[in-house]
Amino acid sequence: MQENLWLLIAIAVLALVVVLFFVLRRYGRSGRSVPPPAPRLTDPGADPDLDERTVVIPAARAYRAPAPVPPPAPAPEPAPLPEVAPPAGPPDDLSRIKGVGPKLVALLNALGITRYDQIAAWTAADIAAIDTHLGAFSGRPTRDKWVEQASFLASGDIAGFEARFGKL
Repeated sequence: MQENLWLLIAIAVLALVVVLFFVLRRYGRSGRSVPPPAPRLTDPGADPDLDERTVVIPAARAYRAPAPVPPPAPAPEPAPLPEVAPPAGPPDDLSRIKGVGPKLVALLNALGITRYDQIAAWTAADIAAIDTHLGAFSGRPTRDKWVEQASFLASGDIAGFEARFGKL
């Protein structure tokens, strides 16, 4: 029983030493907390009593407003449409051309293009002129090979079309 009492006393003394160590380390030997001195916000040349802990704030810079943003350049005028041959018959289903959806069909119809033979007759200059009117669809006639597709469809060569561009 006494052996257990001495063991408890030794543990209590050890705990007290650890607590005192951390308390004295934090508060110093005086027993009170001393915060570091606050920095002075003055010019060191004005006061001879200032030391190396003094913070000197430089004079504020003059605020300059950011340069105005120039207005965006106006969009270039679309090139005039090439002379489109008048349709020689009822309109074709332009959505059969790969890469042409309902929005493009409506846009092409608004430009007066309603038949495969009109697209099949386009030259590189015609494609460049039409491309300026396609907006977000710009580049599609060349990338999707509309002229080649329209040539097959205008001639009625469905087998050739499907061999080259896939099933309709």
